[in-house]
Amino acid sequence: MTVLQFNFLSKYLGYQTNVTICLPRPSQEDGADFYRPGMKFQTLYLLHGYSGDDTDYRDFTGIVRYANEARVAVVMPAAYNAFYSDNPHGPRYWRYVSEELPQVCQSLFPLSAKREDNFVAGLSMGGHGAMKMGIMKCEAYAAVLCMSGVSMNPDKLAEVTDRRRARHADAAADDLPTIDMASLYGDPDHFKGSVNDVWHYARLNVEAKKQLPKFFITVGDKDFLREQVEDASAYLTGLGYDTTFELVPGYGHEWDFWDLSLRKALREWLPLRRSVIYPDEG
Repeated sequence: MTVLQFNFLSKYLGYQTNVTICLPRPSQEDGADFYRPGMKFQTLYLLHGYSGDDTDYRDFTGIVRYANEARVAVVMPAAYNAFYSDNPHGPRYWRYVSEELPQVCQSLFPLSAKREDNFVAGLSMGGHGAMKMGIMKCEAYAAVLCMSGVSMNPDKLAEVTDRRRARHADAAADDLPTIDMASLYGDPDHFKGSVNDVWHYARLNVEAKKQLPKFFITVGDKDFLREQVEDASAYLTGLGYDTTFELVPGYGHEWDFWDLSLRKALREWLPLRRSVIYPDEG
């Protein structure tokens, strides 16, 4: 696997930002003609969680090996603690990750732009981001993987802050800031039905008879976000989304679980070609 980190000036963020990307490399079985003009890869956009950045998956999971085996490229942006949303008074991380990032990466690297060749995944905060990408950009992604995903149920929005505060109440060494919904989304009272209400758009997609991505949703049975994850899975299933849910015993909110989930997704769940896309193959 070729792993590189590049940096570019984002028009939606207003500053330079880092992206880590993995591109499959040839094996001994591929022979000398692996690299050909016009070749493309299927692509997984992989979104990190709260307090993370673009290097998390590279450093804490086996994503490089799993993706190389699956012959899929992986794009990992840095979105810090922005919840993959446009700050009303700051950087527009939603437009960056949903519009600018795919455009830049598909222009610079051999990545297929076809819907059936693109997938999005994330953990925790990134699980929310993946759900948001899959629903609000459903024309761009064939499948979505949400691992321990934060659920932005508009009727339970305050719980995101309350649960985080409760989780860290007794952790003296923890100095992570509390999630401030107002700074992320503006007035929380106006969140329901707004451009940030993913649940609202999930329903609108069904009503408009749009092509819906397949969802794979997974969480450990000891995860403090378990109820939120189950809530989101039940909601999407009730709307008619093709949803696979898995509750995995023995795991909490941890890298061992997310590594396990990525390995399973790339080996079993995601609809992958497991081969390079050459020009004569469409």
